[in-house]
Amino acid sequence: MKKVFEFLADGFEDIEALAPVDILRRGGVDIVTVSIMDTIMVKSAHGVEMKADVMFDDVCLDDADLFLLPGGMPGAENLKNHEGLRKALLRHNEEGKKIGAICAAPMVLGDLGILRGKRATCYPGFETMLEGAEYTAELFTVDGNIITGRGPAAAFPYAYKIAEWYIGEQNVKALEDGMIYTQLLKK
Repeated sequence: MKKVFEFLADGFEDIEALAPVDILRRGGVDIVTVSIMDTIMVKSAHGVEMKADVMFDDVCLDDADLFLLPGGMPGAENLKNHEGLRKALLRHNEEGKKIGAICAAPMVLGDLGILRGKRATCYPGFETMLEGAEYTAELFTVDGNIITGRGPAAAFPYAYKIAEWYIGEQNVKALEDGMIYTQLLKK
């Protein structure tokens, strides 16, 4: 079974972290939240404390098909500064495995050179940090093994697209209907 690891750091954006976890788990995808902090408890940008599933040093990163990076500040900056995660992202990308980053978090990929020659999106104002990428301003952009999302409002379409990779378009449509997402789109 494919496994997804979502990396959490103090200052993560709540909805950008939890929407993918919620949607992927509803779809039966094995997603594990991983704290990169010194504690299993991670605090969001809005002061919500969340218990991650595991600590960074206690997980076998080779088990993952997809790495996810939620945005938020200073969460994205904390992700960018974690040396172990930086090395893991570079190795993951070199192996052609999937990586997702939303809002401010695409700057982590830009800093590592992972976005060179790719199309990508991010939160407005972070475009200059997408080194070598073509900025799209789309809600989400997929280019090869990389998916990027624009910001909090993009969390649902971004997460549904990720879910589609694992459970297919028809099952995602059923999830969207069950979560009343399709009704939201009709407005």
